[in-house]
Amino acid sequence: MTEQSAWRLVYTKPRQEIEASKQLERQGYTIYLPMLRKRIRQCGEMVSSQVPLFPRYLFIHLTEGLDDWGPIRSTRGVSGLVRFGMKLAHVPDGFIADIREREMEDGFCCEATPRFKQGDKVRITDGPFSDYEAVFQAPHGENRVLILLDLIGKATRVEMAVESIVAGN
Repeated sequence: MTEQSAWRLVYTKPRQEIEASKQLERQGYTIYLPMLRKRIRQCGEMVSSQVPLFPRYLFIHLTEGLDDWGPIRSTRGVSGLVRFGMKLAHVPDGFIADIREREMEDGFCCEATPRFKQGDKVRITDGPFSDYEAVFQAPHGENRVLILLDLIGKATRVEMAVESIVAGN
């Protein structure tokens, strides 16, 4: 049997990626869990949260014929290794390198913020205008946007958080 070192995928239990990562590292495995800093609504307020870039997945570096894969399945937080038939899923090294290149200095990946251009139709997702359709006008600062909202037959410019809009129909 040839020794082949490669990144593999671990499927975790819901919201237990960090716990699974810690437990696997304690067992001596090389783990990569890319994280994302994301603004989420919690109790009516926007707060910064740390979430996995790929929910329920983490990467593990294993060598066939050398690493013992048996303990992985019974590790706290782990559901199992991702397989296609009888073969373990293989993650190309280039994919891992691309993710690591996109990490900022604090170790977090950049959040993919929606990019809108002037005239795009958007839908408001929260606040007093929730479920209203609008037209994107321009970005306004780092986390704010200007939209045109049709209120009582007149287009009104409204400023709001970029997290409060999604692409419209």
